[in-house]
Amino acid sequence: MFQLVLASLFFLGLHFGVAATSLRDRLIEKLSEKGYRTLFASLALLGLIWLVYAWRQASYSSYIPLWGQPVLFKYLAVLLMPVAFLFVIAGITTPNPARLGQEEMIAGDFQPTGILRVSRHPMLWGIALWALLHLLANGDLAAVIFFGTFLVLAIKGSYDLDRKRLKQYGEKWQRYQEVTSLIPFQAILQGKQTLIWQELGWWRIALALVLYGGLLHAHAKLFGVAPLG
Repeated sequence: MFQLVLASLFFLGLHFGVAATSLRDRLIEKLSEKGYRTLFASLALLGLIWLVYAWRQASYSSYIPLWGQPVLFKYLAVLLMPVAFLFVIAGITTPNPARLGQEEMIAGDFQPTGILRVSRHPMLWGIALWALLHLLANGDLAAVIFFGTFLVLAIKGSYDLDRKRLKQYGEKWQRYQEVTSLIPFQAILQGKQTLIWQELGWWRIALALVLYGGLLHAHAKLFGVAPLG
């Protein structure tokens, strides 16, 4: 369990202690943008591998139950995981000024479409939903630390990304924030946006369902746990 805590702190520290601070800018000055990205990606991958390994070890060697595995939470996860898949897939495939490499979009009069009407950072919220559902369905200490790491990373990361883009683009990003929302569906509930299903793209919805169905079928073989077992 101690190794899992260390892996979690390393993974979060890498993102919040480096990527979300002025240390990132200093490293870019020394290593160049490309050098920094390569180093950060390598450390993040190593951190992820360590985190997964430590979680599996802790689950087998020191299982500490908290609230167990309530059937209600298992069915809730099965019901809502397609939404998480859609958020991630739509977030990846929809042009987004918040994403690295597409920052120039904010320079124009950018109008959010599709999943961006729901949230400015759909992929991060998809990861957050995945983490929350799995945390609830696996009520042991190791699962709380493991999935809690991704939950904290995704939610705090969305706020940090907003602050970073606001610093970069000032009034342009401020105007974009005024017509969108960070928290999913908030802008729609406030009347600032309207959910237009056609803009989501039916192929994205179909892809999310197909990938989810495949993973649900193979979940027991891949991870040793049957979602409905």
